[in-house]
Amino acid sequence: MIKLVPFVALLALLQGCAGAVMVGAVGGAMMANDERSVSTQLSDTNADFQISSALLAQEDIKNQTNVTGVVMNGNVLLIGQAPNSMLRDKIVNTVLGLKLGGKLHNQIRIGNPISFTTRSNDTWVTTKVKGRMLNEKGLDVTRIKVITENGEVFLLGLVDRAQAELAVEIARNTAGVRKVIKVFEYSEP
Repeated sequence: MIKLVPFVALLALLQGCAGAVMVGAVGGAMMANDERSVSTQLSDTNADFQISSALLAQEDIKNQTNVTGVVMNGNVLLIGQAPNSMLRDKIVNTVLGLKLGGKLHNQIRIGNPISFTTRSNDTWVTTKVKGRMLNEKGLDVTRIKVITENGEVFLLGLVDRAQAELAVEIARNTAGVRKVIKVFEYSEP
């Protein structure tokens, strides 16, 4: 019995390793297929964290809004809700003050933060859109980021126009999608 305990513990550790290897492999495949350089991908991830930190550091923004910043190829997409234009403008100015470069796409809606139920539904919509994209031959989903906020689907990525239009059609024809907003940058086919 005493020898069985270390064996079971080792087996549990190895199962965790398999999961870590799988996650690493998928993440590596996505990085390899991404049109952005590794340096740009890391810069975008760092900028995501900078935006989150800057917004959370301000009590009024943290307590009264629901805003997320997403960076793709140096461009910033701000989504969510602010109760008034004063707070929305403060968020935009805070992000502009970070001097991240690239375009800023302000998609912050004036209104109360969405409910947990709506956020859960948005997660489900994103999952459905991504799943449908995965099943579409000729569409490289590793180059497209899908984000849903209050039924609006935002599509980001560095893709050619044909890929972008295919992604838009799939999203547009997915149940639960109220609107599709393209935030693509276009590469040569």
